[in-house]
Amino acid sequence: MSKPALLLIDLQNDYFPGGAFPLANTEATLTAVEQAIRDAQARGLPVIHVQHVADASQGIAPFFNAGTEGVKIHPRILAAAADAPVVVKHFADSFERTTLHSTLQALGVTELMLCGMMTQNCVTHTALSRQADAYEGVTVLTNACTTVSEMLHAIALHALSTRVRLVDTASAW
Repeated sequence: MSKPALLLIDLQNDYFPGGAFPLANTEATLTAVEQAIRDAQARGLPVIHVQHVADASQGIAPFFNAGTEGVKIHPRILAAAADAPVVVKHFADSFERTTLHSTLQALGVTELMLCGMMTQNCVTHTALSRQADAYEGVTVLTNACTTVSEMLHAIALHALSTRVRLVDTASAW
């Protein structure tokens, strides 16, 4: 029997208004992610935060530097999924040199549901990760992701369309 988990990728303050690199359509995305969290929780499914922290050994980054407000997970997302584990990453692929796979295995997860920021980078790299191939399926929640523009978001989703399932939160489960 399939057991999906909802991965919340890089829903961090730097990507929202007032942050170091605000993206497009953040309010609607935030609302859709909150709905996805409620839907997953109502079904008793695991929810996992994935938080990007810049690699300090590489020097100061444009955003997501440790110890800043910008690196923190958005407060509304933390409130909606307060008990969810946090996996810290330093690369676009949420599996690369992280505890994500072992966390998912410990929870008995067999399928991945992805949402977050940025569609063309961290969401795409996670969806297409070699380690994601170990799961029965990967779904990207299209309205619960965003990037720097609607056009780039649409291009990234089209590129993913031949490799993963694309749905909005209303028809995800």
